[in-house]
Amino acid sequence: MISLEEVRSRLELAGQSHLLRFWPELSADERDSFLGELSQLEPEELREHCRAAAEAGTRDSGAVGLLDQRMEPVSAEFIGSVSRSDQETLKQWEDEGFRQISQNKVAVLLLAGGQGTRLGVPYPKGMYNVGLPSGKTLYQVQAERIRRAEQLAAEKCGSSKCTIPWYIMTSEFTLEPTEKFFKENQYFKLDQCNVVMFEQRMIPAVSFDGKAILENKAKVAMAPDGNGGLYRALVDGKILEDMERRGVQYIHVYCVDNILVKMADPLFIGFCVSKGADCGAKVVEKAYPTEPVGVVCRVDGAHQVVEYSEISLETAEKRNADGSLVFNAGNICNHFFTLSFLKSVAEKFEPKLKQHVALKKVPYVDEEGNLVKPDKPNGIKMEKFVFDVFQFSKNFVAFEVSRADEFSPLKNADPAAKDTPATARRALLAQHYRWALGAGASFLDGENRKLPEKPSLSENEEPPAVCEISPLVSCFGEGLGVLMRGREIHSPFILDEKKAEEIRKCQ
Repeated sequence: MISLEEVRSRLELAGQSHLLRFWPELSADERDSFLGELSQLEPEELREHCRAAAEAGTRDSGAVGLLDQRMEPVSAEFIGSVSRSDQETLKQWEDEGFRQISQNKVAVLLLAGGQGTRLGVPYPKGMYNVGLPSGKTLYQVQAERIRRAEQLAAEKCGSSKCTIPWYIMTSEFTLEPTEKFFKENQYFKLDQCNVVMFEQRMIPAVSFDGKAILENKAKVAMAPDGNGGLYRALVDGKILEDMERRGVQYIHVYCVDNILVKMADPLFIGFCVSKGADCGAKVVEKAYPTEPVGVVCRVDGAHQVVEYSEISLETAEKRNADGSLVFNAGNICNHFFTLSFLKSVAEKFEPKLKQHVALKKVPYVDEEGNLVKPDKPNGIKMEKFVFDVFQFSKNFVAFEVSRADEFSPLKNADPAAKDTPATARRALLAQHYRWALGAGASFLDGENRKLPEKPSLSENEEPPAVCEISPLVSCFGEGLGVLMRGREIHSPFILDEKKAEEIRKCQ
């Protein structure tokens, strides 16, 4: 292990020698642990990080320049759409996606470094159960979607078996509980060797005077480096080499909290591959001009995501001749990358990524060693965003999808107004209800009375019947006609593999 003298010298070089001020008070175990942590901090990187954070934290937020005059929407030739494409074209894209999956060229990559703090739980978001009738967690739903996508690709393309590797980027906070959860659940019947977990970097929180913050006498306050930390983590964890060894060429990246995410979506993959894209983004139509979501657009000719705070109200409300918003492509953190593009980002562009500033209330120990929980922001956390690499793409595309079918994030605890367990659960059950109606099913109440059919539901409207369909039976709404056409079903209803097999045997 690195010596105390060497650590002290490195901290002095970084201008952070205050981190050792409680050293005489530490136990032997605390000293060993603290030395191990401090040895991971490279002095030049630490000095530059603290300097940049302090400089960014002192900027007047009101001085941030608006981007209105530099923005333009994504050109029509670079946008695909589910709703505006004919069925033949959609089938061609989907077939291409399944073909790539069947050849083991597609992987999915989950961004799962965040905890469920805003949900009021002390564990990773992926372990959260939103209250589905089946009791499934987000991780289980996503794992089963992968299994079904593998099965469909093999069936459609005549392959004996195909594999979609699942890469999961965790953080110091989420790696251990995530690994434990997967082991306890036998990796949800996925092959363990095809579930690859790796850890993003943690970086120190910094005070406004440029000093790394101690959260206790023997630990620096650390935070994940944002989902844009992916690109360093791919190198640190040797993930790019693993992908290359497996023959992976295309990677579908997504966030853990979207309950409607389509894993390795063959339609999206096929669209991007057909267009020769090296980078792509799914987008949804903005719900209203001032919706607080980033917009995929072009700035100074380069594609990027512009945050809602970076444009004026006038620009946000601009409309085309047909009444649609000019800047309408809402970002949902659902992306396509080629392996070669990720390699180029890791090798050449990662240091150029913008650092985003977040002012936070960071618990710390004062000069006397007392723990202080501040009531206003006292620290700066720097982070990078995964979408900031769009600007380096040579052939970027956007793909517009239905919000009702593909985007319902889980961010807040009930009873908040949106993005809660209740809204996520409602979104998934509403989708499954639509699938059942579309397959020709009808629903009955407890007294055998037929329930009214409502194929179109508002965002806050509960479906008339509760119907949950296992991803192992259908993950895109496929194949339900033979199971549900003409059937009268009592609500609530769970269509899992066992129930599907019972129906098939009775036909």
